[in-house]
Amino acid sequence: MNESQMRRVLERHGQLHILKWWDELGSGGRSKLSVQVERIDWSLLARAKEHISAPKGRIEPIDGLDLAAIGARREEYFTAGRDAVRAGKVACVMLAGGQGTRLGSDAPKGTFDIGVTHPLYIFEQLIRNLQDAASLCGSAVPLYIMTSETNDGATRAFFTEHDFFGYPQERVAFFRQEMAPAMGFDGKLLMSAKDSLALSPNGNGGWYSSLMRAGLAKEAAERGVEWFNVFAVDNVLQRMADPVFVGATILSGRTTGAKFVRKAYPEERVGVLCLQNGLPAVVEYYELDPEMANLRDDKGRLVYSFGVTLNYLFRADMLREIAARQLPVHAAKKRIPCLNEEGELVIPARENGCKFETLILDMIRCAGSCLPFEVERSREFAPIKNRTGADSVDTARELLRQNGVIL
Repeated sequence: MNESQMRRVLERHGQLHILKWWDELGSGGRSKLSVQVERIDWSLLARAKEHISAPKGRIEPIDGLDLAAIGARREEYFTAGRDAVRAGKVACVMLAGGQGTRLGSDAPKGTFDIGVTHPLYIFEQLIRNLQDAASLCGSAVPLYIMTSETNDGATRAFFTEHDFFGYPQERVAFFRQEMAPAMGFDGKLLMSAKDSLALSPNGNGGWYSSLMRAGLAKEAAERGVEWFNVFAVDNVLQRMADPVFVGATILSGRTTGAKFVRKAYPEERVGVLCLQNGLPAVVEYYELDPEMANLRDDKGRLVYSFGVTLNYLFRADMLREIAARQLPVHAAKKRIPCLNEEGELVIPARENGCKFETLILDMIRCAGSCLPFEVERSREFAPIKNRTGADSVDTARELLRQNGVIL
């Protein structure tokens, strides 16, 4: 995008202030800024302006497969899922754009070493889990790894340095998550430097649009991929391309599947799968009133107990439909460092603007149907969110030991 083109675009959207320091910039700074402007998803910003938080509406329990129901048909589910994986119909997407800041590291979170007597990296353990599925099904599963602008180079270099932990390199592809510009309360985009917009990742719901922009969604379709298993980087016990989960979802006829663990107690801080106005949804723990959070069924189990693990299965044709319709955009008020009128970087004392993101949980609602699929907490849920305490390196290590992983 040349200068005149950029000026026309910015003028059309009322954002010409972005070029305030244009004459001060060298060729490198001008190129950087023009690329950022060219990449702006103006439709996202328009949807954010229109977005009004609607009432949550009627919340009801959702039917799902518990451990007993899964066990009764395990062989049938396994066969259907194995055949789909073996036929190349399943691909995995790892959401790995974060840094290990809460773990005391500025490196990509997946590079964090959770070993005790020898190195064992988060990425390495996840690849081991995926290799288990590949061995069960007799076929390596395509793996798409979503990075961020911050950690893309380091993530790629780490996998290369460790020879992809033995996974077929030709089966792995990296793509960067799209960024969204932050906006002040006056509707003007904020600048983090004279040659740069204030940018932040566009949310975990942006994984498919980012995959599309990278050309990998088209590539997957050409390879015959019909299902995407999307998972977060921080749960080191999760099973991806799990043939039983895949088979159960396919045979259910639903367009999505979601692995869940039973909430340990009513106040546990996890999102819950349920129905919201008749559609599958993930309701945050704080959105359930105490009566609903404590409600129990005739077996004494919590009614609203399907705690999500961020391990989802999406049918590809449905994803294409959602992409065409576009997801809702959520605006979060934040304190955003930005330039003042004099071109000085200011760290605000209070909220001064909004960051915009799309959420993967909206994909579940937009898909219209979902199969909740129960997994054993002690075997498939070891999130690493903190250095110590709950959901930490320490708790994950203990669970890994219980599952026979040598640390």
